[in-house]
Amino acid sequence: MLLLELNILTLNIWGIPYVSSDRGPRIDAICKELGSGKYDIVSLQEVWAQQDSLRIQKATEAALPYAHYFHSGVMGAGLLVLSKYPILGTLFHAWSVNGYFHRIQHADWFGGKGVGLCRILVDGQMVHLYNAHLHAEYDNANDEYKTHRVIQAFDTAQFIEATRGNSVLQILAGDLNAQPQDISYKVLLYTSKMLDSCASDTFRTNECEHNSYTSARALARNPRGIRIDHIFVRGGDQVNAEILEYQLPFPERVPGEKFSFSDHEAVLAKLKLTRISPATSDAEVATIDVNLTVDDNESCAVQQQQGAGGDGKDQRQFPEEITCNGSSTSLHSLPAARTAALHEALALCDASLLQLNTDRILYYSAATFLFVLLVLLVEFTAPVGMRTMFLLLKFIVFGVILFCVFMASIWNYMERNGVLQGKKSMEVMLHHAQKYEYFY
Repeated sequence: MLLLELNILTLNIWGIPYVSSDRGPRIDAICKELGSGKYDIVSLQEVWAQQDSLRIQKATEAALPYAHYFHSGVMGAGLLVLSKYPILGTLFHAWSVNGYFHRIQHADWFGGKGVGLCRILVDGQMVHLYNAHLHAEYDNANDEYKTHRVIQAFDTAQFIEATRGNSVLQILAGDLNAQPQDISYKVLLYTSKMLDSCASDTFRTNECEHNSYTSARALARNPRGIRIDHIFVRGGDQVNAEILEYQLPFPERVPGEKFSFSDHEAVLAKLKLTRISPATSDAEVATIDVNLTVDDNESCAVQQQQGAGGDGKDQRQFPEEITCNGSSTSLHSLPAARTAALHEALALCDASLLQLNTDRILYYSAATFLFVLLVLLVEFTAPVGMRTMFLLLKFIVFGVILFCVFMASIWNYMERNGVLQGKKSMEVMLHHAQKYEYFY
C-alpha cells in the first residue's frame, strides 16, 4: 500500500553576513530554484541572518508555503525548514558541547547549534524532518572539536530515537561535517539505525573541483572533494522506505553567472513509502530498495528483507550482505560496528577529560603568575610620561586574569559536564545494547 512519495533536499547556503562571497545574488538564485515546485521538503543550514531567512521564506512561499526557522544562541541556529505540507509542531534540542566562545574566528558557539525537529503532516501521514549542522572541522591534522562533534552526533541519534513516536518516516537532512569514514558519522548512523540515502562513494558535496568557491589549498588536500552533507532515513513500524533516486540537483554555476550556488552542493533524495500489510508481514518478505544513479552510470541496489514465515514461528530472514558496486557489508555486523564506534567515541571522551584537567591547571597557573605580575605593577611607580600606558597594561593584565580564572573554573566545568553526559549516555547504550538489542 503506497503511503507517499517525497522529494527531500538539503543545502548549506553559506550565508555568513559580511564574510560569504556573492551572498545576495546567490540567495536570490537559491530562492528561484527552491520555488520551482520540484521539492517537497527543504532543509537549509547556515541561514545566519534573520533577514535572509525571511527573504527565502517570502520568495518560496508559493511553492513551499510552510516554514520554520530555529532560533538559538547569539546568531540563531542557522537552520531553516521549508515545506509544501503543514508543519504541525517543532522542537529544538541544543547540544551540551558546541565549541568555544573565545574562538571568535570559528563562531560555532555563537550559533547555539543543535538539532531541530519539524513534525510535518504529509497526506495524513506524520513525517519527522530533523535539521542539523554539526561543529565544523577546521584542522584535520589537529581536530580539537572531534569529541564535540562525536557527542553531538550521538546526542542527535538519541534525540531522533526519543522523538520518532508514531511517525511513518524520520529524515535527518543537514551538513553533518562528517565523512563516511569519520567516527562521528559512524556513531550517528549506527546508533540511530538510519540509512544513508547515498550508497555510492562517487558523490562529493563540499570542496568539489567544479565549485567556484573551492580553494586551491582545499583541492590539493582533497582533489575529489568530500561528502559531508547527508540525508539519512528510517521508516516507521511496518513501513518500507524506498530511495528511488539520489542526486546533486543544482547546476554547477548560477545561470548566467560565474559563481556557484554555495560552497556546498545541494543534495536531493527521492523517497517512496509503502505500508506493510499484516498478511505481507506474516507470509512474505518486505524489502527496502535503494537505487542510485551516479555520474559514471554505475548503479547501486540495496535490499533489506524483513518478514516472518507462515508456520507461526518467528522466522525473520535477513540478507547476508549489502552489495554496492562490488563491495559488500554484512548486516549482521551492525551491532559489532556500533560497539566498535562507541568504544572509539568513549576513548575520545576520556582523552578530552584528561585534556580538560590539564587545561584547568594551566589556566590557574597562568592566573597566579599574572596576579603576581599585577601586584608588582601596582607597587611599581610608573615613569613620567608612561602613566597612561602603565594603567592600560594593568587593565589588560587584570582582564587576562579574569579570563584565565573563568576558563579554569566555570567554562572548564561546563565543558567537562557536557563531555561526561555524552560519555555516560554512550556507556549506558554500550552496557545494555547487546542484551536488549531489540530495543536499540
